[in-house]
Amino acid sequence: MKLNEEMLLLYAVTDRACRPERSLYDQVEAALKGGAGIIQLREKELDDESFIKEALEIKPLCRKYGAALIINDRIDVALKSGADGVHAGIEDMPIAKLREIAGDDFIIGATAKTVAQAQNAERSGADYLGVGAVFPSPTKTTALRITPQTLKEIASSVSIPSVAIGGITLDNVSGIACCGVSGIAVVSSLFGADDTELAAKALKAAAIKYLRDQ
Repeated sequence: MKLNEEMLLLYAVTDRACRPERSLYDQVEAALKGGAGIIQLREKELDDESFIKEALEIKPLCRKYGAALIINDRIDVALKSGADGVHAGIEDMPIAKLREIAGDDFIIGATAKTVAQAQNAERSGADYLGVGAVFPSPTKTTALRITPQTLKEIASSVSIPSVAIGGITLDNVSGIACCGVSGIAVVSSLFGADDTELAAKALKAAAIKYLRDQ
């Protein structure tokens, strides 16, 4: 699957802990119905076999809605499940190594908190950047915060698209307007919402309003 900026408008990152009483499958489908263009499965605790099984269950949903399936960190899980790509954090496997393993047709995302990290990720073969945390994050309370100005500097320093991540809600999307990002990556505001589909629709509308035609 080819990455495009329409997909990046609303990038959903899963967290089953947000609503443990709900199935992840149902939550993901609700996010997709609401307009998420990318689903990143993030599972820090699952073993490979369980993670692959989960990805194989979610993949047909993503195909149904024309969305990309990205696996957080675990390149082996991504390849064995037939996912569309992998996202690597700063301390994960180097982007160049991921590209060597996965090949040219695989989507690779990279976390960046500085201009240097962003430019290195692009040189190494990343297709997009996840930049943040732009706001206090309930899922990563110790994450290093960056300012909107830094977000803008990072996004403008590379030719690949960037998505903002970290504590993004419907109320603060306007705070990253004119920063040059292609979309928003959201965790709690989607998967912790009472109505994930409705939340996705509202967040995507806000991304279109504040991030397009900057």
